[in-house]
Amino acid sequence: MELKSVKIGKYEIKYPIFQGGMGLGISWDKLAGNVSLNGGLGIISSVGTGYYEQRAHIDKELNAKPFGSENFYSTRGLKAVIENARKICGDLPLGVNIMYAANEYARVVKDACEAGINIIVSGAGLPTNLPEFTQNFKDVALVPIVSSAKALKIICKRWSQRYDRLPDAVVLEGPLSGGHQGFTYEQCIDPEYQLENLIKPVKDEIAQWGNFPLFVAGGIWDRADINKVMALGADGVQMGTRFIGTHECDAADGFKEVLLNAKQSDIELLKSPVGYPARGIRTQLINLVDKRQGPKIQCISNCVSPCGRGKEAKMVGYCIADRLFDAYSGKKESGLFFTGANGYKLKEIISVKELFNKLIQGE
Repeated sequence: MELKSVKIGKYEIKYPIFQGGMGLGISWDKLAGNVSLNGGLGIISSVGTGYYEQRAHIDKELNAKPFGSENFYSTRGLKAVIENARKICGDLPLGVNIMYAANEYARVVKDACEAGINIIVSGAGLPTNLPEFTQNFKDVALVPIVSSAKALKIICKRWSQRYDRLPDAVVLEGPLSGGHQGFTYEQCIDPEYQLENLIKPVKDEIAQWGNFPLFVAGGIWDRADINKVMALGADGVQMGTRFIGTHECDAADGFKEVLLNAKQSDIELLKSPVGYPARGIRTQLINLVDKRQGPKIQCISNCVSPCGRGKEAKMVGYCIADRLFDAYSGKKESGLFFTGANGYKLKEIISVKELFNKLIQGE
């Protein structure tokens, strides 16, 4: 099966491979820029841009952390990430992932558009009003992330009625993905909700509205996986965890080492302040949290609305913004390390170029 180019809005991607937007800081300029350079769609994470370049782009901090959501989601930080990615990939298509659950969502969308991003990928909630914030940027392609045909139907209905707009593509994320899930814990382990059983209903829903491409995510590891989901009707794939195993991944070496050393039994569905299960690695942090002995919780950055300014963090036992930053920094004792279900398969660090060669040639 040949990997053909795919059109997303006005942009053509040489290979039908998205690199998932991984925050905090796991996919910033180096990773996303190099993925786009090598023919995929590099996707920058908009999470925690106040930390970018040692907090050089924020106005206020507390305890060496961006203070408040206006600094955590830094306008200048996101612009700098996008500009530096452009130095790598030039005018090739470049995307950004913006969580619907993020505080400052509308402003971050506008920031990305003004910084010259081509494609916005948005999930962590249903982005039913995303087109409202991009009306002055008609060339920006919009790609919602969904976990079901029902979710896609809601988005298409709302977008078409309110904004005379449909998605330029859609990402269907199954329950083997890293980080936050669009499913309950029970659904994550229910065969009915596995990715291969979700593709046809979503493909059928797309046919009700037009003909935009379907990218699927969650557990996609190699060319065999790509071939399998494309045979089921997908037009392309989104891959996150596999790209952590690259030299260009923006995370510290310590982050990559945690994945390289992880066994299959270490990867679990964890509780999260966001309210949905999140897949990550059982580390010393998780063991301490289970005993209610985790690091002190202070809501300094006010990152996501479902957390209720630290209320849910205190219920679960950790601050997600602080622990993700520690992971990005390679702090193995206090970091929260997200990975997809296949993260244990990561055994080496290679270049983005080499990874694309493996995916294209089927090695």
